[in-house]
Amino acid sequence: MLRIQLIHPPAFLNPTALTALRPSLPLGLAYVAASLRKAGHEVSVIDAVGAAPERTVRDGKVARLGLTIEQIVERITPDTQVVGITSMFTYSWRVVRELIEAVKRARPDVLVLGGGEHFTGLPEFSLRESPIDICALGEGEETAVECMRRYESWLAKQNTPPTELRERVHEWADGLPGVAYMKAGEPVIEARRDRVRDIDEIPNPAWDLFEVAVYDANRLVNGIKFGVTMPILATRGCPYRCNYCSSPNMWTTKWVARDAKLVVDEIEHYVRTYGANNFPFQDLTAIVRKDWIVAFATELIERDLKITWQLPSGTRCEVVDDEVSSLLRRSGGRSLNFAPESGSEAVRKKVRKQMKEESLFKAVDAALAHKLNISAFFVMGFPGDTVEDLKQTVKWAGRLGRLGIDDVAVGFYFPIPGTTFFRELEEQGKAELTEDLMLAPIFVHDSKLRDEHNYSQTLSSRTLTYWRYRTVYAFYWRAFLLHPTRGFRILGNLLRGREESKMDSFMQILKERFFTKRAAKA
Repeated sequence: MLRIQLIHPPAFLNPTALTALRPSLPLGLAYVAASLRKAGHEVSVIDAVGAAPERTVRDGKVARLGLTIEQIVERITPDTQVVGITSMFTYSWRVVRELIEAVKRARPDVLVLGGGEHFTGLPEFSLRESPIDICALGEGEETAVECMRRYESWLAKQNTPPTELRERVHEWADGLPGVAYMKAGEPVIEARRDRVRDIDEIPNPAWDLFEVAVYDANRLVNGIKFGVTMPILATRGCPYRCNYCSSPNMWTTKWVARDAKLVVDEIEHYVRTYGANNFPFQDLTAIVRKDWIVAFATELIERDLKITWQLPSGTRCEVVDDEVSSLLRRSGGRSLNFAPESGSEAVRKKVRKQMKEESLFKAVDAALAHKLNISAFFVMGFPGDTVEDLKQTVKWAGRLGRLGIDDVAVGFYFPIPGTTFFRELEEQGKAELTEDLMLAPIFVHDSKLRDEHNYSQTLSSRTLTYWRYRTVYAFYWRAFLLHPTRGFRILGNLLRGREESKMDSFMQILKERFFTKRAAKA
């Protein structure tokens, strides 16, 4: 048995953005914690965000939310043998690197393991830029368990407490699938581990190790906060290969669904244990097979749990028809997000977004007929975008506003390290791992695009900003003029502190900031 402490680092926020990314419960870390505990290890968690959800400190262009690095290190117990650090987003690398350095300075006797999408996308970079001992790549549960099994076995053979752990990782990790480490001063990237075959055997997230209620109370949730909110995962992976997306590297293109009844079992457990009644699914694309979504919704209806659930991360539209939309609504489904990315067929083909116009608008019609909240995501500034492409996006936005969907979100393209587009831009000398590039994701929803965050080869930041506002305007004037009750509903939700759409979430942020400033001046 090893004594392992897992760390959820402080979060980086854009202090000026009105639609800032809200950190939420770290689902991946909770899954890894559960798997390590099932394997017999003693596991605890230091959750920097959950322990200090209101502590925000400005750090240059960004702000840090959560415990300080010093406070985190102080909480590492003396008998800890392994520290695991998650890093899902490369924009947080600066604080994650500082944390790794601080842990290694204070506790050189502790093995430091990193996992998550950042380490998966940039293993060599992470090993060279920090003193981390070993990185787990891709799906983390089996890799973490096997890594700890080997490390524990190696430790047992040492006659004295080992030193220079980083330089000796190869002694026990050689040939271990799914990890990266240093050997003789050079990174070693082992072959990736096969995806978990039976995901129903993975234990449910170890939420008892986290301050679940704190996240909900501070609105630190992903998606619309319809009620007491907890994240859930029903499927893993995505079968598509979009050039801008990190999923093919993190998950491969294998899409696997859990048993629908077991997912509902988990939801029912959270209803009874935590009083949860709102479940944003963290799936990359939950609706791929019609038979699965029908089985899941039917199971929810039969149990009558009186919950709401939503798909804030986006999903496919091909199987969303009248039958599916009816079942979604009756089972508590309230919000769907579609991500066409662009109204231009040429752009969708370029980015490998396999979404047809007919499929999208048929799905929208079906979902609206059953009063589902619908949002659409668009992105501007893909490499090679033209003004004609942006005009097509404006047309789609206007058409969606006329139909009556609830929201559109329009962001600017940023290259995610490890993706096809990033590698192409890197080869062309138009992208490198600077701090500006790593921070780009939290600035894509600023009021205007900054030059340092513009990766378009053809369009200026000013042009992209202009067409972004044209797209938003084309949507919202039709949405409000042709659906006049919407304004009254938004005002009512604002006064009651309720969220039913992304616009409601936006208005709640404005209200909170207004009263925070007034309190500060008083």
